Amino acid sequence: MAVEEGVAPVAGTDGDEAVHRLKPNAVGLLGVVFMAVATAAPITAMTGNVPFMVSSGNGIGAPASYLVAMVVLAIFSVGFTSMAKHITSTGAFYGFISYGLGRTVGLASGLLATFAYVVFEPALIGIFSTFATTTLRDQTGTHVPWWAFAVLMLAINATGTWFGVSVAEKLLVVLLATEVTVLAAMAVSVALHGGGPHGFTFAPVDPVNAFKGTSAGLGLFFAFWSWVGFESTAMYGEESRDPKKIIPKATMISVLGVGVFYVFVSWMAISGNGEAEAVRAASSANPLTMFFNPTERYVGHWAVDVMQWLMITGSLACGMAFHNCAARYLYALGREGVLPSLKNTVGRTHARHGSPHIAGLVQTAVTAVLLGAFWAAGKDPYTGTYVLLAILGTMAILVVQAVCSFAVLAYFRSHHPESRHWFRTFAAPLIGGIAMLGVVVLLVSNMGAAAGPESGSLVLKATPWLVAAVAATGVGYAQYLKRRAPQRYALLGRTVLEETKER
Repeated sequence: MAVEEGVAPVAGTDGDEAVHRLKPNAVGLLGVVFMAVATAAPITAMTGNVPFMVSSGNGIGAPASYLVAMVVLAIFSVGFTSMAKHITSTGAFYGFISYGLGRTVGLASGLLATFAYVVFEPALIGIFSTFATTTLRDQTGTHVPWWAFAVLMLAINATGTWFGVSVAEKLLVVLLATEVTVLAAMAVSVALHGGGPHGFTFAPVDPVNAFKGTSAGLGLFFAFWSWVGFESTAMYGEESRDPKKIIPKATMISVLGVGVFYVFVSWMAISGNGEAEAVRAASSANPLTMFFNPTERYVGHWAVDVMQWLMITGSLACGMAFHNCAARYLYALGREGVLPSLKNTVGRTHARHGSPHIAGLVQTAVTAVLLGAFWAAGKDPYTGTYVLLAILGTMAILVVQAVCSFAVLAYFRSHHPESRHWFRTFAAPLIGGIAMLGVVVLLVSNMGAAAGPESGSLVLKATPWLVAAVAATGVGYAQYLKRRAPQRYALLGRTVLEETKER
C-alpha cells in the first residue's frame, strides 16, 4: 500500500531499522474506557474537588459546573474522535497535531503532553501516600512514613507497565469498580430516601448556578480538572482490537459516562446534607464530612471506612494510568529517533509483552527524582507535591487540548473530503478549541486560590514559564532538525499504525 510521504508505519521500517510496535489486539473497548476513566480517578475527583468547589468556588452550583464541563468536553471530543478515525498513534496529541498543524507544532505539543503526564504520576503518588498514611493512622493507630507508600506505588506502577496494558487493565478494573460502587451506593441511597433531609433540590444542577458563588471561575476550573486524562484513549489505539471504532466510542463513553456520574454523585452529596449544611461541612476543618455524613446516614458507618480505603486505591489507579500514559508518550518520541540515542532505549518494546518497558523504567526514575526533590525541599506530599505538580501538568495538557482542536480544524481542510462535516470537523473543534483556551485562562487567573497554602511557592510562580519553556524547546529543536537532519524531521509525529496509515 502506498503511504503519504514521511509516514513511518509502526510495523514497517525506518531505513534499515525496524520500528518497534506495541502489542496489538491487547485491549478491547471496556479496557480502553477503564484506562481513561482511571486517569480521572472518580473518588479522588469527588472527595478532593467537590468540597473545595462548594466552599470556595460556585457553592451549591458545583454539580452544574460538571454539567457545563461535560457539554464543553463532549463538543471537544467530537472533533478529537473524528481525527481518531483516521490517525492511530500511541503519540495521540503528538501525532494528531503533527498531521494538522505541522511537525514543528507537533513536536512542541508532544513534549508538552509528555511533560504533563510525567509530572502527573508523582503528583498522584503524593496524594496516594497522604491518603494511605492518614487512613492507616485513623483506623489502626499505625504510623507508616509517607515515603514508604510512595516507594510501594512506584514499584506497582513500574511492574504494571512492564507486563503490558492487559495486566494494567485487570488491576484497574478491580480498583475502579470498587470506588465507583461506594460512591454510587451513597448517591443512590440518598435518592431512594427522598433526596436527603430537605428533599430533592434542583438548584445544584441549574446551569445558571455554575456561574455564581464566591469564585465561579475556580469552581469551573476544578470541574474541568476532574476530567484530566480522558483523552488518553487515543494513545491505546495501537494496542486495541479495532482502533477506528473503539477509540472514538471509548472517548465519548469516558466523557459522558464520567460526566453523568460526577453530576449525580455531587448533586446527591449536597442534597444528602442539605444545601446550607453541605456548605458548612465543606468549609469545616474536615471537608470530607460532606461525603462522609450522607454515606454514614444513608448507607452505614462501614461504608465510610470503606470509602477511606477506596480513596487510597482510587489514587493508585489514577497514578498507574498516568504512568502508562507517560511511558507511551516517551516511547512514541523515542521510536521516531527525536534523539538518535532514544531509538534503541525508550523507543524499544519488550520482546514478549510488547510493552514500552524501558520507557516505563525511565518514567519511574524521573518520578523518583521529582519526589526526592520535593521531599528535600520539605514539601508536604499533598499540599505541596500533589497540588503544585497537578496544576503544572494540568496547564500543560489544557494548552495541548486547545491546540489539538485547531489541528483537527486544519487537518480536515486539506484531508479526507469525504469525512468533512460542518459540525464534526468545523464547528465542534472550533468551539472546543476556544473553550479550552478559556479553561487555560481560568487556571491562570485562579492558580493562587487552587494552590491554597502553596500560593506563594516558587514552583507555582514558575508554572506558566515552565510550560512555555517546554513548548519553546520543542519548536526550537524541530527547527534544528529541519535544517540539520531533514530525514529525522520528516518522521516527527508520522509513525502511525500500519492498518490505518494515510493513503
